Amino acid sequence: MSNHLVGENSPYLLQHSENPVDWYPWSEAAFKIAKTEDKPIFLSIGYAACHWCHVMAHESFEDPETAELMNRICVNIKVDREERPDIDSIYMNAVVAMTGQGGWPMSLFLTPDCKPFFGGTYFPPRPRYGMPSFKDVLLAIDNAWKTDRQRLLNTGQELLNHLQQDATFIASGDELDPQTLEEAALRLIDTYDWQDGGWGKAPKFPQPMAIEFLIRRAYQGDTRTPEVIQHVLDAMARGGMYDVIGGGFSRYSTDNHWLVPHFEKMLYDNAQLARVYLHAALLFQDHPAASDFYRRIATQTLDFIIRELMNYSPDDRYSHGGIYSSLDADSDGEEGKFYLWTADEIQHAIHSAPNAQNGDVDFFVDAYGIADTGNFEGKIVLQRQSDDLSLARKYNLTVTGVIQRLERLHLSLLAARNQRIHPATDDKVLVSWNGLGLAVFAEAARFLGRAEYLEIARVNANFLIENLYIDGRLLRSWRAGKAQHSAFLEDYANLILGLLELYQSDPDNNWYQTAQALAVDMVENFSDPKGGFYDTRQDQDDIIFRPKDLQDNATPSGNSQAVLALLKIYSYTGQTEWFESAKNTLGSILSGAKRYPTTFAQWLNAADVILSDNKEVVILGDPLDPNRKEFIDVLWQTYRPDMLAAISDVPAAPDSPPLLKDRDLLNQRATAYVCHQFVCLSPTNSSEQFADQLMPTRK
Repeated sequence: MSNHLVGENSPYLLQHSENPVDWYPWSEAAFKIAKTEDKPIFLSIGYAACHWCHVMAHESFEDPETAELMNRICVNIKVDREERPDIDSIYMNAVVAMTGQGGWPMSLFLTPDCKPFFGGTYFPPRPRYGMPSFKDVLLAIDNAWKTDRQRLLNTGQELLNHLQQDATFIASGDELDPQTLEEAALRLIDTYDWQDGGWGKAPKFPQPMAIEFLIRRAYQGDTRTPEVIQHVLDAMARGGMYDVIGGGFSRYSTDNHWLVPHFEKMLYDNAQLARVYLHAALLFQDHPAASDFYRRIATQTLDFIIRELMNYSPDDRYSHGGIYSSLDADSDGEEGKFYLWTADEIQHAIHSAPNAQNGDVDFFVDAYGIADTGNFEGKIVLQRQSDDLSLARKYNLTVTGVIQRLERLHLSLLAARNQRIHPATDDKVLVSWNGLGLAVFAEAARFLGRAEYLEIARVNANFLIENLYIDGRLLRSWRAGKAQHSAFLEDYANLILGLLELYQSDPDNNWYQTAQALAVDMVENFSDPKGGFYDTRQDQDDIIFRPKDLQDNATPSGNSQAVLALLKIYSYTGQTEWFESAKNTLGSILSGAKRYPTTFAQWLNAADVILSDNKEVVILGDPLDPNRKEFIDVLWQTYRPDMLAAISDVPAAPDSPPLLKDRDLLNQRATAYVCHQFVCLSPTNSSEQFADQLMPTRK
C-alpha cells in the first residue's frame, strides 16, 4: 500500500513510496499530525544514489515489524537532501553537534515543532559495531518521550540555540591581505600527501576547488604549485575513482590509493573535476604529454555527462537540455557491480571485439597490472600500473600508438559493460548542479574549439531559463515536466556564474541580462544585513531558522559562489556596492581560510579575483571580420583565471553590459580593449599587442 510519498516527484522519495512506513514529505500536514497526536517526528534524510541509504531502507524501512514500531511511535518524514539542502544543512549540523560526525542516511528525532533532540546516521537492524539496533533506538525514544519529555524538549531548545548561534555571521570589513593567499597555498603544499596524492586519509575525497586555487597560483608565477597539481591530477586519473572505461569520476575513494571508489557518480563532482582538468591542460601547454592527458580526462568526463546524464538529441523532440543529478552506486542489488571485472570477463570482451588484434590481452594486462585473483574482493578495479612510455618501449609503439590502442580496448570493454544492468539514474535536474555543468561546457567549448560543447551549453541554459525561471522566480528542481521548490542561494549563484561563462563563449546579451536579473533578485532576497547571504529566500517559512552555510564541501558554499558571482557581475557593470559587499564578506572569512584551505577553497578563489591582476577584455568588430576572430583566438589560447570578456558588434546593443558603453572601433577595424577595474590600456588593432597586454603581472 502506498504512503504519502506516492505523489512526490523526487526519485529518492518515490523509492520509499511503497514502504510499509507511513512516510510523509516535509510538510505542514506532517507537523500538524505530530502535534495533534503528540508524537515525536522521525526525520530520515538521504538521496537516490546513496548506497547506505538503500541498505537501511532494505533492512528497516521495508521490514513490516520495524515499520509498525515507527508508525506507532513517530510521525515519519522523508527528505531528499538534494531537493532541500536547507533542511539537510540544519539537521546535519545538529547531528554533528550531537555525535561529532555526519553522513547519510541521516536519522533524527524532532519535537513536533521540528527541534532536534537525538540523531545519528545509519542504524543497523541488530546491534553491531558498537551501534544500537534501530528498533532499540525507537523503543528508547518512545520511553523517553513518555517518561522524560522535558529533558528532550530542553535538549531540542539548547541545540536550536547552538545552531542559530553558529549560523550568525557578522562581516568585519577587514582588508584583504595577499599574504593570506600565500599562507593558504603553503598550507596546502605542507599538508599534501606525496605518497598517494590528495589531502587527508581514507575516505579520500577529490578537492577540485583547492586544486583550482593552486592552478591560479601557478598561473601567477608560483613555482611551488605545479608539481602538486600534476601529482594529484595524475593520481586521481589513473583509474579506480576515475572510470577509465566510460569516463567520469565516482564520489570518493574508500582507500588512500584512489583504487576502490564509492561507486556513485554525481554531476557536481564531474562538472568540477572536468573543469580543473581542462584548466590544467591549458596551464601545462608547455608540457604536451601532460597537457594532452589532462585534456583527454576533461573531454572523457564531459562526454560521460552527455552520454549518461543527459537526454538530449537535436533530432528528438522529446529530449531536453537538463543534466541529471547522479548515477546510483548499486546495480542489480550490489554496490559497484556495473564497474567491476574478472580476468575472464576482460579477456572475453577484448577477444570478442570486432577489431581485436593479436596481443591485445597481454597489452591490456600489462597496462593495468591485472591479476587473476583481482585487487578488490576477488574482482578487478581498473587502475593503470604501467605508464605510456613503458608500454611504448615494451611493445615497440609510439606513445601516441599506446594511447590509441588503449582507447580502442576501452571501447571494447565499454561495449561489453553496456550489456550489464545499469545503475539507476536520478533524473531530476537541479539548477545549482546544472550551473556547474553549464560553466564547464561553456568554457570547454571556447578553449577546446568544440562546437558540440557550445550546443550543449546553449540548450542547457535555455532549458533552465524556460523551465525553472518562471515569472521572475527561480525554482530548484525539475523532473518529468514538473518544476518545484524555491531556489536556494547556491542555485542563483551557480546559474549566474554559468550564464556569464556562456556569455563569453556565445556573446548573446540574453545570457548576460538573465545573469544580471538573477543577481538583483539574489541580493534582494538572500542578503543578510549583518553580512553575507542566507541560504534561503526571505519568504521561505517552513524551517526553524534560516541557515547560512559558509564552508565549502563537495560543492562550493552558496556564500562563496555568491561573492564570486557579484565580483564577476561587477566587472561587467561597475556596481561598486556589490563589489564592496563581496570584499567585506571575504575579509571576514579569510582568517579561517588560510588555516583550513580545503574547507574554504572557493573563498580563496573568490579572494584571488580581487587580489590578482584581473582584466576585463572588450573585443569589437563584425563577426565575419577575420581580425575579430584573431583577437578571439588569442583570448582563448590559454586559461586566464580572473579575466572576463565582452565580445560585440558595433554599435553594442542597448542591453549590453556597461563595460561596452562608449567603446568604439579604432581605425574602423576590429578592436580590442584590455582594462583593469574599468581603467583601460590603449585600444589596439594588433593581435600581437593584444597578446602582450594580456600577459599577467607577476607578483
